[in-house]
Amino acid sequence: MISLKHIQKTYKQGVLEVPVLHDISIEIESGEFASIMGPSGSGKSTLMNIIGLLDRPTTGEYVLNHINILESDDTYLALLRNKYIGFVFQHFHLLPRLTAIGNVELPLVYGGVRKKERRERAYEALAKVGLADRVHHLPNQLSGGQKQRVAIARSIVNSPTFVLADEPTGALDSKSGEQVMEIFSQLNQEGTTIIIVTHEDEVASYTSRRIILKDGQIIQDKGGKTSESIGKY
Repeated sequence: MISLKHIQKTYKQGVLEVPVLHDISIEIESGEFASIMGPSGSGKSTLMNIIGLLDRPTTGEYVLNHINILESDDTYLALLRNKYIGFVFQHFHLLPRLTAIGNVELPLVYGGVRKKERRERAYEALAKVGLADRVHHLPNQLSGGQKQRVAIARSIVNSPTFVLADEPTGALDSKSGEQVMEIFSQLNQEGTTIIIVTHEDEVASYTSRRIILKDGQIIQDKGGKTSESIGKY
C-alpha cells in the first residue's frame, strides 16, 4: 500500500543545504495501526508531509497503491490526497461557518459527490464517531474533543486508503484524548489503516507498530509485520 525506499529530504537555506531525512525506507500494509515518533527536529513532521503528499522527497522512491508518486504532477497529487488520504490535525482545521456535517462533507464536495449522497455519508461518519446529535452544531458550539471527532469523521468520509493524524490529542485534555484514541482503535479494528505522528508514549501505546526517528533516521521500527529493530537510543 505505502512503500518508501531510500527517501532523502534536503532543504535549501540560501546557499546552504540542510539535510532532514536520511535513507528512509518503510512499508506500511493495509490494516496497520502505526505511530511515527521522535523528538523535536527528528524529521517526523517532514516524513509525515511526504507520506501525506504535502511535500516531495529530494531523492528516493514513494509508491502509494501502485502509483509512483514522484512521477505525478501537483494537480494529480491533489486528487490523490483527496481520494486516498484522510487527514486529522492537532488543531482540527474546521471551517467556523460550516456546521459539523458541512465540515465533514468537504472531501466529498471536492470529489464531486452529489448533495444527497454526501449528506448521507457525512451523517454516517458523524454517527460512527458518536456525534449523530451534533450534526448541525457549529464548531464554536462544540468541545475540543467533539471538534476532533468531527475532524476524524471528515477524514474517513471518503473511505480513504489510510488516515494520517498529526498529534491528534495535542490540544485535548486527557479524557478527551483517550476518547479520540479509542475511536482510532475502533476504526482500525474495522479495517482502517491509521498512521499517527506523535511524541507521546501514551498515544503510541494504542498502536501496534512504532517507527522511531532521530536526527532524520529511523532508529527503531518495532511491531510491523515485516519490520525489525534497526537501532535504539
